[in-house]
Amino acid sequence: MAHKDQVVAAIDIGTTKIVSIAGKLNEKGKLEIMGVSRAESKGVKRGTILNIEETVNAIQRTVDEAWKQAGINIKEVFVGIAGQYIKSIRNRGYINRDSYDAEITREDIYALIMDMHKIPIDTGEEIIHVLPQSFIVDNEHGIKNPVGMNGKRLEANFNIVIGQQASAKNIEKCVGRAGLRITDLILEPLASAEATLTEDEKEAGVVLIDIGGGTSDLVVYYDGIIRHTAVIPFGGNVVTEDIKKGCSILLRQAEMLKRQFGSALGEIAPEDKVVTIPGISGREPKEISFKSLAYIIQSRMEEIIDAALFEIEGSGYYDRLSAGVVLTGGGALLKHLNQLVKFKTGLDVRIGYPNEHLAADTNPEINHPTYSTAVGLILKGYEYYEREQRAESVLNENIAEEESEKEPTGEKTRDSKNLFENLKKTITKLFDDEDIKM
Repeated sequence: MAHKDQVVAAIDIGTTKIVSIAGKLNEKGKLEIMGVSRAESKGVKRGTILNIEETVNAIQRTVDEAWKQAGINIKEVFVGIAGQYIKSIRNRGYINRDSYDAEITREDIYALIMDMHKIPIDTGEEIIHVLPQSFIVDNEHGIKNPVGMNGKRLEANFNIVIGQQASAKNIEKCVGRAGLRITDLILEPLASAEATLTEDEKEAGVVLIDIGGGTSDLVVYYDGIIRHTAVIPFGGNVVTEDIKKGCSILLRQAEMLKRQFGSALGEIAPEDKVVTIPGISGREPKEISFKSLAYIIQSRMEEIIDAALFEIEGSGYYDRLSAGVVLTGGGALLKHLNQLVKFKTGLDVRIGYPNEHLAADTNPEINHPTYSTAVGLILKGYEYYEREQRAESVLNENIAEEESEKEPTGEKTRDSKNLFENLKKTITKLFDDEDIKM
């Protein structure tokens, strides 16, 4: 069980970096980062692990360093999952209850959510999250929380996140070989949103775009509920590749150019400024103008923004995003990117930092869009433990009621004990208080 002083650990396995992080909540409910370490990620492409050995080595290095900083040996971690094969579908389910008079309970909602885990999906896929959107009780629509209402037919609209079984298995394999156990796999854009978005933004309508190295993750909120999720299969790395090819330079030089001198708006880049890049192995140096560099970057960033806009419009919530767009991830700090996104989408834009949930004395380096996912994974970890605690409390009450109805034999009911752990895990996994406010 999680208490305020319990340390929660997480690993963010990205295309460009792997971050291991450990933290705990202070008395004010803010997150104190006790240890954090990052390493270059060489075994991951577009969010999918392709080289197990490289990834295991990077996880091991970061874990050893982060746990050493924290002064604690942690064996259970929360891990993010993304990758180019993540998709989101919508579905509706219903259950018919025995009586009009009986109140709808949490168990009825669990039954509905568990039914969603049985829907047919393609071979090699698995359901990662079942996210309730709204409930319908006897044709009464738009209900956020039906618990306590009377009704015979309970329906719900769901957003279901589906990923590849192979991706999840490879993540589990890598983490397991580093001597750790995954408590829960969490969709990375949901973690980033937890770290960077305010409750007001989620209610007003907002889209978070997390621009990583290999993928750009997206999540749409409206009325406090996750409405759509997507993974766009390219990120900052394709920009770097374009600069490398367009300027005929090395990849590391292209990355340096992008970070130090790059801009997402070619029109406002200075005409007269150039940067000189040393030639390869003693060859003549190259002069690259700021303007041509900016146009290379802009063309690729427009492609990413267009793909994001396609997903936003497809969600059906484009016209309701009063809070606009929040950009996070390492690619969000590209100069003039927020202006380009505002121009292309017509929505307000801000850069998302994970500072809202961090303690005041946190190392400023961690308050950076690069660490949004890692910080969010810890916050989602605390949510998980809180749900587990509540699930155990509910199940204990139910078992106590069963025991009191039986003849006092002095022994616990074997069936209750056997079912307890399985039920607790199922309820914790399936039921997310962020999605249904109870």
